[in-house]
Amino acid sequence: MEPMIRVEHLNKVFRSAGEEVTAADDISFAIDKGDIYGVIGLSGAGKSTLVRCLNLLEKPSSGNVYIGEKNLTKLSGKELRMERRKIGMIFQHFNLLMQRTVLDNVCFPLEIAGMKKKEARERARKMLQTVGLEDKAKAYPVQLSGGQKQRVAIARVLAANPEIILCDEATSALDPQTTKSILDLLRDINQQYGITIVVITHEMSVVREICSHVAVLDRGRLVESGTVKEVFGAPKTEAARRLILYGGSPAGRWEERRIAEDLDHVG
Repeated sequence: MEPMIRVEHLNKVFRSAGEEVTAADDISFAIDKGDIYGVIGLSGAGKSTLVRCLNLLEKPSSGNVYIGEKNLTKLSGKELRMERRKIGMIFQHFNLLMQRTVLDNVCFPLEIAGMKKKEARERARKMLQTVGLEDKAKAYPVQLSGGQKQRVAIARVLAANPEIILCDEATSALDPQTTKSILDLLRDINQQYGITIVVITHEMSVVREICSHVAVLDRGRLVESGTVKEVFGAPKTEAARRLILYGGSPAGRWEERRIAEDLDHVG
């Protein structure tokens, strides 16, 4: 079976003031249709760059990104815009339009796609029902909790009928209880609609809760991948062990822990 997403030798180099920074270094992996796939790494590992390369919001410096049989890097601008309609994206900070009601926020991508207003509003109401916010249709984002805002963002993505949803740190701004409710919703959406979901996160609990497969990034390189059970149960690389044992602690805290343990052993 053809993978839903296939990345081949992806490289992304940023150039600024005569210097080069490699954010993605020869990354290759594949994601099956209907999978919930996690990509983990510390801050600066290249996670957000990678996810933005999956829909070519960032154009790779080299390499290929396939969605089904189509190589996004070879498409014209018009063809790429059509393919992007199949790919929804959920962000950490929701990206809602503050002057629009909840219903109008969900309608927004449908308006851009040229759907008739009545049809768009019917579709939007159905998606709000799916995410459990049908009673908030006339509310404004400022009146909602963080979890409710993320549900609106998910409804907006679903309204466009995507085949893939990319989640870039989608639960990082939420408390643990709200995070669990959002993950439960994403799992239900995956099962109900068969949508392939890619979860970019530094939170190991998110990966354990929802993902079937995981890739570990470290300094722009993919250093390990496999099922969550395989990678979390027996990590083969130092980067994976650091993430799994210390829950994605920032590098400074990891260094402090390592030194403390060394001193303890010496003592």
